[in-house]
Amino acid sequence: MELDEKKYLYLLFILPIVVLVFLINLYWKRRKQREFGDLELVKKLSPESSVFKPVLKLVLLLLALVGIIFGLVNPKIGTKMETVKREGIDIVFAMDVSKSMLAEDVAPNRLEKSKQIVSQIINQLGSDRIGIVAYAGSAFPVLPITTDYSVAKMFLQSMNTEMVSSQGTSLDEAIKLSSTYFDDKSKTSKLLILISDGEDHSEGAESAAEEANKLGMKIITIGIGTEKGGTIPLKRNGIVESFQRDNNNQVVITKLNQAGLIAIAKATKGGYINGNSTKEVLEYIKNTLDKIQKTEFEATEMADFQSQFQWFLGFAFILLFVDIFLLERKTSWVNKLNLFNENK
Repeated sequence: MELDEKKYLYLLFILPIVVLVFLINLYWKRRKQREFGDLELVKKLSPESSVFKPVLKLVLLLLALVGIIFGLVNPKIGTKMETVKREGIDIVFAMDVSKSMLAEDVAPNRLEKSKQIVSQIINQLGSDRIGIVAYAGSAFPVLPITTDYSVAKMFLQSMNTEMVSSQGTSLDEAIKLSSTYFDDKSKTSKLLILISDGEDHSEGAESAAEEANKLGMKIITIGIGTEKGGTIPLKRNGIVESFQRDNNNQVVITKLNQAGLIAIAKATKGGYINGNSTKEVLEYIKNTLDKIQKTEFEATEMADFQSQFQWFLGFAFILLFVDIFLLERKTSWVNKLNLFNENK
């Protein structure tokens, strides 16, 4: 089930207000009756007045309001599960979340620039399945292969340099973990988009790429940063307190290593592009995807959602109709039964 117009749920706050108005009005009537005379005598002067009917009318009104509000919200129910056939490829985004990605030689910093690029790439995808991997000194699975792009963006925006405890940049670990996302038996084209500044602190990235090539993977590397490099600011509450230093207490200057990223891409007959221009990256990725063979695969999802607002509105109008013809005086046959001891 899904709610089409959730904003109208705020109207439910009207219900306690209606109850409060009813209680205030009831209190006012009682006070006026006391001013008029003794309550028992007043009741004898109006024997047909019912104590229960006003409460019943209030309940009907509240239920009717609930029906109208939920009619405005328009709940939708999926009537069946449907298998939808799609054409596309499997794509894994491997995001570098090491400390060096906090460098601000590209605005606002390397990590945020990476997020912007990946988000824009996802926006131009069609029916492709995507997954996300984070890596620094080790690799960490963030999101398995999925067709839910909105969830992917949510996980993407939550990524930060604290996700992976071991620092450094192990490109080989990122490639190895990403390869596990793909089904070896599937004929679906496999693409790894690896985003990094290329400062690899491990060995074996090229050999890992060669192994990935044997599995049918293609790797596109996107370099984030500048060859001139920049410092790594350490911030608290958005204010720079210091800069990252090495073991010799020297301020670290982190630079883009394009050569390493190019070598990884070549090992899988993929490609490399500098990520400083988002527009150029998007054009490059689009052209690359157009050349990759799409494969038909199945994705089972809830389909045929149907609106249910008419049932709630119908229920509400029936209650309002009953409320109109429900008088506040006692009903004769109910009066005879004396269910509520109203004759005493």
